[in-house]
Amino acid sequence: MARIQDLREERGSLAKEYRNILDNNQTGALPDDVQAKLDDLETRISALDERITREQRLLDMTAQDIAEDAIKAVRKDEPDFHKCFDKWLRGGDKALNREDWQFLNTMSTTTDSEGGYTVPEEVRSTIIEELKYYSGMREGCQVISTTNGVKINWPTSDGTAELGEIVAENAAVSDSDPSFGTVALEVYKYSSKCVAVPFELLQDSTVNMEAFIRRRLVERLGRIQNQHFSTGTGTSQPKGLVTSLEKTVTAAAADAISYDDLVELEAGIDIAYRRSRNCRIMLGDPALKLLKKLKDTQGRPLWVPGVATNAPDTILGYRYVVNNDLPAIAAEAVSVVFGDLSAYIIRDAMGITMYRFDDSAFVKKGQVGFLAFMRSGAVLTDTAAVCGLKMGAGA
Repeated sequence: MARIQDLREERGSLAKEYRNILDNNQTGALPDDVQAKLDDLETRISALDERITREQRLLDMTAQDIAEDAIKAVRKDEPDFHKCFDKWLRGGDKALNREDWQFLNTMSTTTDSEGGYTVPEEVRSTIIEELKYYSGMREGCQVISTTNGVKINWPTSDGTAELGEIVAENAAVSDSDPSFGTVALEVYKYSSKCVAVPFELLQDSTVNMEAFIRRRLVERLGRIQNQHFSTGTGTSQPKGLVTSLEKTVTAAAADAISYDDLVELEAGIDIAYRRSRNCRIMLGDPALKLLKKLKDTQGRPLWVPGVATNAPDTILGYRYVVNNDLPAIAAEAVSVVFGDLSAYIIRDAMGITMYRFDDSAFVKKGQVGFLAFMRSGAVLTDTAAVCGLKMGAGA
């Protein structure tokens, strides 16, 4: 913990220095030496951010393992889902006694005839949270859960052009009925694909099998879902945010983003959406790298680091979300999205079901297979809420 705290303190100190330079140069163009100093600070802050992210992820995983081990120690004489689940992972159905089966079936909301078990809520919530590590879409957009997988007709209405009126004494008010529509919010069955685990690893009692298998399954589910939520076609898969855009502005170049491009992007949506607390810029690492170096007409940087530990960094005063499944910067690609990202709704239906396979296809290789299914979908509910920056056509 001391290591990551030291990194955060160093980062905070550099961010304060960065902000102080901007505060002390409020008017006019920034001198060349000041711009050079800001560029150097940005490079150092970005390098620290990468180190902090790696350290924090390691801490999170370690803390979760410690917490799970502590729970197991406290409940060592009690039936415990984690104990039962660990038994099942290592030994399959035959490893469970009657008490284990009773407890497992109580904690698992459904058990099907093919040997699959619905992960209990306490584990499911952890899995959903872990999906954010692999999903910029889940980090920035609205996520809901439903107890069934039937199609939802989600209501839509854009009231940004609607106005009230002044009414004279004793005069009747005018009629102005809002227009409503619906979009279908369906879910699709996602598979993690089979994860083959060697017998030796299952027999090693020091290995946290639940954490190991869960993380591997979560990585696969998170990555495929984020791809579809970003750029899915809408045919036999969710329609992605980029694919759903009806509003775009075109950049001047095919391989670069300018300050003027971002000004046009900001103006691409109504101010009511820009004032939303959920208004964000979404972009990939290559675009973020470009924007961190970008200056306005006065030579002032558009990227400003947050000073406090949890204070967000901003671009043009807006928070941003990194999503590397957005299209790369290339001719006519939509590489940046801006707006109220909560208008894109991600839906998780029912539970996450896990299967264990110890048939001959795996056994002859000295392995046991594991597989997870998850039903999820997404849809853009308000096309006026977001706008994309489409790169120029190029030569």
